[in-house]
Amino acid sequence: MKLAVVILNWNGEALLERYLPTVVNYSDGADIYLADNASTDDSVVFVRTNFPTVRIIQNTVNGGFSKGYNDALKQVEADIYCLLNSDVEVSKNWLHPIIRGFKDLPKAAIIQPKILDLLRRDYFEYAGAAGGFIDQLGYPFCRGRIFQALEKDEGQYDDTLEIFWATGACMFIKSEVFWELGGFDEDYFAHQEEVDLCWRAKNKGHKIYYIGTSEVYHLGGSTLSNMNPKKTYLNFRNSLFSITKNLPRRKAFLIIGIRLLLDGVAAIRFIFQFRFQHCLAILRAHLSFYKHFSKIYRKREKANFILKYYVVKSIVWSYFVHQIKKFNILVKD
Repeated sequence: MKLAVVILNWNGEALLERYLPTVVNYSDGADIYLADNASTDDSVVFVRTNFPTVRIIQNTVNGGFSKGYNDALKQVEADIYCLLNSDVEVSKNWLHPIIRGFKDLPKAAIIQPKILDLLRRDYFEYAGAAGGFIDQLGYPFCRGRIFQALEKDEGQYDDTLEIFWATGACMFIKSEVFWELGGFDEDYFAHQEEVDLCWRAKNKGHKIYYIGTSEVYHLGGSTLSNMNPKKTYLNFRNSLFSITKNLPRRKAFLIIGIRLLLDGVAAIRFIFQFRFQHCLAILRAHLSFYKHFSKIYRKREKANFILKYYVVKSIVWSYFVHQIKKFNILVKD
């Protein structure tokens, strides 16, 4: 089983200097690639000089996460791709449980390790935590992270479990499955493209797993912080894209209608928080969704849409009304 670790980079020299050594030191048997998204700093020179074993792919434009990986992975020969953010520190033997997982779970198409917070190492990290899920309205959340509530890692998620989506911060995917799905949707640019990819994989009958015995540490927010309105724009718009593409038509239209109303509530909340740029970002997200609706709708695949795609009906209601902030309590409730 040939495995390639592919790190997408854009102007991340400082991140590579800090975190790439752990990848090089702890990834025995794997090929390591730097997929550079037309950086204007000295990232490529730095890696070429200091890490000669790392293979470099230079994309001609910065097409974001989706296009960046799609273009780069065409040049990578491997059975398993590991898509790894440049701000991730890996641990010793992080690959062994994953490789064993693909062997022991023959139906596994995608696997995610445990994602811990680099700055608070005994807490789960926002982007992925202990595996991703969505509610009936398409809102994503994780074991170990519901909205902004992060759980402490106390061994409660040291298991192996089938999940709904795996984080793009550290995702292992069979190369044949990646290309069967057509790669990432480049209309997303960045954010939630991995949710869409996993949803499409689920609709085609593939399985996605979390393996808690493999651990990595993620800094997070190194490209776009939660305070950046562009991140708000991409998250709100791309979530609507995914619903349009991946649910049966009548259900998709119903969910979209509800989501548009709830987005309006979120916009009003931003106004009361004096975060006016984020309110405008939601408006821009809706306008972009309307503009691209026909194109996105045409991408609906002729697949058997899975109807039980959610573990709770409304994560918003559970979190804000019932004040449920831990996954184990959520699923029991």
